[in-house]
Amino acid sequence: MAGEADEEPQAPRRGVGSSGESSPESSNETSWDVAFELPGGIRRLRCGEGEYLWWAAAREGIALPSICLQGRCLECAGRLLHGRVDQSSADSYFPEDEAAGFVLLCRARPRSSLRIRTHQAAEMRAHRLAHGLPAPYA
Repeated sequence: MAGEADEEPQAPRRGVGSSGESSPESSNETSWDVAFELPGGIRRLRCGEGEYLWWAAAREGIALPSICLQGRCLECAGRLLHGRVDQSSADSYFPEDEAAGFVLLCRARPRSSLRIRTHQAAEMRAHRLAHGLPAPYA
């Protein structure tokens, strides 16, 4: 794992299939490299900029926690270690969450290559409580 956190972002790709070749089935949407730091190790995938990270993970057989899938319950929380995401469709996401590096994977769309530590619900709830913000299931 040494040095992986300092990886440079990869350029976006358009219409590239899983083999790296363009295919008729692939869209022209920009996609990004995503590395998830899971409790059991690191998993990598490609995610289109219009696709939510949680669903991209599910497509690749990566089981991430969830309850509401609307960006409200915090169960899918992750910590953004590298990159940028769009959280504009989350029901409950605050500037304090962004400043602390938390993301709600069910409603986060990539805007660059990413590295994310998953399974951060307890940490995000503690952060929310410390800042007087809503923390469901705390």
